[in-house]
Amino acid sequence: MREARTREYAPAVDLGLPGDDDSRRRVVRDWLAQHPHPSGRQLAEAGYVVPHWAHPYGLDADPLTQLVIDDELRAAGVRRPSNPIGIGWAGPTILYAGSEEQKERWLWPLLSGEEFWCQLFSEPGAGSDLASLATRAERDGDQWVVNGQKVWTSYAHVARWGILLARTDLTATKHMGISYFVCPMDAPGIEIRPLIDMTGEHAFNEVFFDDVRIPADHLVGPEHGGWELAKVTLGNERVSLSGEGALWGMGPTADDLIRWVAAEGGAPDPVRRDALVSVWIESEILRVLRLRMVSAVLAGRAPGAEASVRKAIADAHGQHVMGVARDLAGARGMLLEPADVWARGFLFSPALTVGGGTAEVQRNIVAEKVLGLPRDP
Repeated sequence: MREARTREYAPAVDLGLPGDDDSRRRVVRDWLAQHPHPSGRQLAEAGYVVPHWAHPYGLDADPLTQLVIDDELRAAGVRRPSNPIGIGWAGPTILYAGSEEQKERWLWPLLSGEEFWCQLFSEPGAGSDLASLATRAERDGDQWVVNGQKVWTSYAHVARWGILLARTDLTATKHMGISYFVCPMDAPGIEIRPLIDMTGEHAFNEVFFDDVRIPADHLVGPEHGGWELAKVTLGNERVSLSGEGALWGMGPTADDLIRWVAAEGGAPDPVRRDALVSVWIESEILRVLRLRMVSAVLAGRAPGAEASVRKAIADAHGQHVMGVARDLAGARGMLLEPADVWARGFLFSPALTVGGGTAEVQRNIVAEKVLGLPRDP
């Protein structure tokens, strides 16, 4: 029989990163020595928030260099600014299609975390079928007047800006006639109502627009060209939503679950052990897929159908991890407070296969774009 091998839980050990004497590591360490507690603005101006972006916002870093930078920042206990929608979704779209004035105005405070962003896409009648959106924007001189409703808008109540899709041509087919705006969230006529989820948290919101006026220069890209930009945003969203954590790239991982079980004395029940093996195998598959996907993005290729492949797998995996954790907790799991990471994760996990494009939508994208199957009638 072959000897069983134990897994070493060391971040990035198996990624083949350069050693301590690598020149790229020395550059980052020298900078950190001069900035031991860097602000978000300092990290942004150094290019360390999005090192794969082109100058001046990034360093044109290749995938390996970015992984080295990530490794050094992690070792130094330095965290990048928290602005997931801004940095992960809005930023790449503005970089792709925005004017030079728009990039200069919005990208620096976005990257530094000084201005928080939200996404105003989904509507009560346009979730998975986003192109059916009904929110309207009508041109009035040097402004656009917006009327409509958005829903499931994460952190709209704390955001300074929002990326907004609105219909600007009512006569066009549904994928046409949509435009992409940057919306000031403090504009008169915007009403934000909280949506409390079953974890007891307030992250989601409804947003109502009643004759909201947006300056004409807040239009990103061409008028009526918003659907193509929406696909850029959604591609980056699916990359972001399928990070290492089991909850849309956040929260605990399968490895965290295994550590927790080991600390509690292990799982003597073979059925429970088999479940743990299953979630660990899933996490390894997802880790490799994520490395392939991140490498493609860092090499300058836009996220494609592979983002949908990984998200579809990652969503089911997150629910699997949280279900196994709840089963392992047994009767004690019923007494855990929602603040407990596993209890909260179990309550949150039903949202995974809905948000950011349902599991069914992801599979349709894979079927059509990867397998070449015909569209459903």
